[in-house]
Amino acid sequence: MADELNLTSLKPAQSRKDRKRVGRGIGSGKGRYSGRGIKGQKSRAGSHKMRAGFEGGQMPIYMRLGKQRGATSKDAMPIGPFRTSTAPVNVGALDRFADGAEVTPESLVEVCLLKNTKTDVKLLGNGELKKKLTIRVHAISATAREKVEQAGGTVSLLKEPKQKKKKKHGEAKPPAAAPTREAEPDETPGADAPESAVEPDAADQAEVQAPEEE
Repeated sequence: MADELNLTSLKPAQSRKDRKRVGRGIGSGKGRYSGRGIKGQKSRAGSHKMRAGFEGGQMPIYMRLGKQRGATSKDAMPIGPFRTSTAPVNVGALDRFADGAEVTPESLVEVCLLKNTKTDVKLLGNGELKKKLTIRVHAISATAREKVEQAGGTVSLLKEPKQKKKKKHGEAKPPAAAPTREAEPDETPGADAPESAVEPDAADQAEVQAPEEE
């Protein structure tokens, strides 16, 4: 039979463990150095508040590794003018809207799917959609568009997508046309032409043809 409950038999449901009391003398087990050892950075105050990636002052790993060259190259995205940033929303999260509702960035903020409307919204195709919705977003994936249209909804983009220009390799550029020089009003055509280029008169032509008639 269990002991009768009284003040002397009271105990917690789970065993308690006293907190570590440091700096209470050598006899406590955590005196003198209080469990921090002798000297060094980790024995100082504030030593456990170092930022992530800090390696004690030596060159950190993220700076020792190689990187893509060029701060504005496409390989260095999202750095420079090629920065592309969108807020993703999956079609599976649109079930909280009523059937026939209009989905806009403002309505996504109201249902707490977005924090604000500062960033463009892109609809992605993860999940299932069974409601007919009118969706107005900045961008949409092909899978998401297919699922919205299968459910009977419509999609309209708030920003027209940019058409990528295809580069044609191996085609030579057409030669540039030579600039034409307009004749000045004082100049007469043929004035600077050499004597050999001047056409003979009719009398000279008759003298040349006379021996042939004989």
